Amino acid sequence: MATRPTWQGYLRLSLVSCPVALYTATSRSGDVHFNMLHKTTHNRIRMIPTDPETGPVDRSEIVKGYEIEKGRYVVVTDEEIKNVRLETTRTIDIERFVDEAEIDRLYWNDPYFLAPDGEMAVEAFTVIREAMSKAGKVALARVVMHQRERLLALEPRGRGLLTYTLRNNREVRDPDTVFGNIPEAKPDAKMVDIAARIIEQQEGPFDPSEFNDRYEDALRALIKEKEKQGGRKVKAPEPKEAEVIDLMEALRRSLGDGGGARRKPASRAKSPARKPTAKKAAPRKKAS
Repeated sequence: MATRPTWQGYLRLSLVSCPVALYTATSRSGDVHFNMLHKTTHNRIRMIPTDPETGPVDRSEIVKGYEIEKGRYVVVTDEEIKNVRLETTRTIDIERFVDEAEIDRLYWNDPYFLAPDGEMAVEAFTVIREAMSKAGKVALARVVMHQRERLLALEPRGRGLLTYTLRNNREVRDPDTVFGNIPEAKPDAKMVDIAARIIEQQEGPFDPSEFNDRYEDALRALIKEKEKQGGRKVKAPEPKEAEVIDLMEALRRSLGDGGGARRKPASRAKSPARKPTAKKAAPRKKAS
């Protein structure tokens, strides 16, 4: 693979194991990034570490410290951190298999691709992947990455395994901390019926190519226009503000307009056939 692996180690199912490599499944290389410049010279600004008492500090003099109370730290060296090792530092050990619907969507995090690391690993990796495919379950495992042990969800995808990091329980907030403040209300049945019909009008297949980052596109257009104008100040076009009108009238107008602006569904010849889906607590995530 052209990309560098995020993690390398072993995949283990009971007594069967093989070398594997973990790769990020997404990319941010096309994002618009801005640099910090001096207002007059346009030189890049350098961030210099500074001690509030002694002034600028050389990076060789910087150490890591954990604050145990206000202004009091325990200093930990890089070597000491490296010596903190778990079995999952080098091994993705599959612990159990669960139905996908049992994993609440709140817990799904970043996607990765897991592949065999070297020709010698292909046979054992393929056996594990095909056994998982037959079981139709999601495998749960753990791995240490970036100084954290993370829970993983693994499932077969093509010739490899699609792997998601899962948030742990401490990272997920209780929905009632936000939703608990929403007052109970019984909506008008006619309004709900009209809204349901609007939803039916807007049904269609999921085609990732139709959902580009329009804000980033607008930023690129702004940058291009500024370059064209020799750096002079330019103004982006104002977006259309949402109208505040009667709710029932808005619903009726939306239904009359065919549910509002819609994207044309992708050609069936280009889109993969969709399987009928039942309502689940946590629908399967699809990689782009």
